[in-house]
Amino acid sequence: MLPVLLWLDDVMYYPILVVVLVAAGLYFTVRTGLMQIRLFPECFRVLLEKPEGGEVSSFQALMVSTASRVGTGNIIGISTAICLGGPGAVFWMWAIALIGGSTAFIESTLAQVFKRRSSLGLSYGGPAYYIESALHNRFLACVFAVFLILTYAGGFNMLCSYNLQSTFEAYSFYDKTMTPWIIGAIQAILVAYCILGGGRRIMKVTAVMVPVMGVIYILAAVVTILMNISYLPHVLGLIFSDAFNFEAILGGVGGSCLMYGVKRGLFSNEAGIGSAPNAAASADVSHPVKQGLVQMFSVFLDTFLVCSATAFMCLMSGVDITKEAAGAPYVQNAVTTVFGDFGPLLITVSMVLFAFSTLIGNLYYVDNNLSFLHHGEPGKNFMTAFRLFCAFIVFIGAGLTMDAAWAIADILMACMALINIPSILILGGIALAAMKDYEAQRKEGKNPVFHAKNIPGLDVSKLDFWKD
Repeated sequence: MLPVLLWLDDVMYYPILVVVLVAAGLYFTVRTGLMQIRLFPECFRVLLEKPEGGEVSSFQALMVSTASRVGTGNIIGISTAICLGGPGAVFWMWAIALIGGSTAFIESTLAQVFKRRSSLGLSYGGPAYYIESALHNRFLACVFAVFLILTYAGGFNMLCSYNLQSTFEAYSFYDKTMTPWIIGAIQAILVAYCILGGGRRIMKVTAVMVPVMGVIYILAAVVTILMNISYLPHVLGLIFSDAFNFEAILGGVGGSCLMYGVKRGLFSNEAGIGSAPNAAASADVSHPVKQGLVQMFSVFLDTFLVCSATAFMCLMSGVDITKEAAGAPYVQNAVTTVFGDFGPLLITVSMVLFAFSTLIGNLYYVDNNLSFLHHGEPGKNFMTAFRLFCAFIVFIGAGLTMDAAWAIADILMACMALINIPSILILGGIALAAMKDYEAQRKEGKNPVFHAKNIPGLDVSKLDFWKD
């Protein structure tokens, strides 16, 4: 199946998804008046707000979406992109994140506008809900929900499991036949223990783990970068010269820095694929735009901070870039130049934290879409069996090959994006009108409060949460 998976992976991304991603990102960037830069300071003010009355703050919703975004892809994915696509892939990841920030804003604002209220007064929603409510297409919404479940419970979690076990290849005890399955079993048991506690436990665990995970890894990267700071001008030159080597790009698009930058950038920040809106809809805010800004910030946090830290740490280490080192070995070799034999252990610890938070963050999205398909939360027995099956998938993922793990994740992610992006292009006018309403209230010195009746083109009768 591997040749088929690799062929399908290439076909879906070039030119289809690349064109769709870039076109949507540029369109929303222009329509929002470059809000990625213009409203960036506002993100920090919104982040510090307390929830309006429910249990989930903007910060908690950010942590859940960041738990999914910031994961093994920020380490292994960046290494793979550089080793297989070249240093220029870093530039194209930046470009995708910059224009993707506006896409993330639109999709998360829409999720807030069309979110629903549970019997306990809590809010929930996501692309499946706004596709059904605003586009009046239950079938398409269900297709999206199914792809999201396959992507996050299957493709992404298998890849995450594979990436984690691959970091142990640096140790003498690693045996290619047995070690992946042992590590996969340990991961599966830990994940099962956490997710059997339900979505609220996931919220609490990720809110604690994500900051710790990020600080440890970023500090290690900063130390490595500072120890090799003299290489910075050379590395920047390498990134930009390779990024605009169009002869090399056009000569082999599928394996070029452009394509790897797009694939790994999208995998890392998830802007436009419809995942983060599931977390965004759960936040208790006075205006939908607030959570749109928070999710835009999450894209930048992921790519410009964590991904860039990995990229510069690797490129400034002086370690040779080879296809054989793609994945964990390149990163581990890079930190070894500064931390010696402690380097591989440092990356392994970081990967354990990244992987675990990603695995449980992913399954929060899955729970939300299972409820959509079932018209409510499925029965306890079904959910228990499903969560145990998800843990088993984590176990299976540890035994995959690198090419198979990445291809499956890429293909399923592309299917989500090709449903979500056209949907938000159709519905984007509502999010843009909400943004204008928000900015008008801010100019008047108010803490913006959303009134659906003030949004042109929005049918209030189709809303569940915002009734006035």
